[in-house]
Amino acid sequence: MIMPYITIAVSQLGGRGVFTSEDIPVGTTIEVSPVIALSPEERANVEKTELFNYIFEWGENYTGAAVALGYVSMYNHSYSSNCIYEMDFENEEMRVRTVKPIRKGDELTINYNAEPDDATPIWFDAK
Repeated sequence: MIMPYITIAVSQLGGRGVFTSEDIPVGTTIEVSPVIALSPEERANVEKTELFNYIFEWGENYTGAAVALGYVSMYNHSYSSNCIYEMDFENEEMRVRTVKPIRKGDELTINYNAEPDDATPIWFDAK
């Protein structure tokens, strides 16, 4: 499920991103998408490819990975994100929910550290 007002467009943050064509209140689930779960061995292979930048750590101990379908892998990173992603290991899906009010035309972002305001440097900023 992806809300019909969510779109993909060119982003000033780089590449493409996820945007809204409507105002969205706090606490709105805007996407529920299935994932393809990968074993730790499969993750090691994927990490050698461009897909490394689009997978999520997965599983109870986060040693596996997941390829999120839908738009989940297209949300750009922000240390002050307006959305959060939630993992459902049992149902092999991810949800994206707003944590701040979002205005029509805004880009929707997630913090790749999994917490909206976690300022821990992520892999492409830590170099």
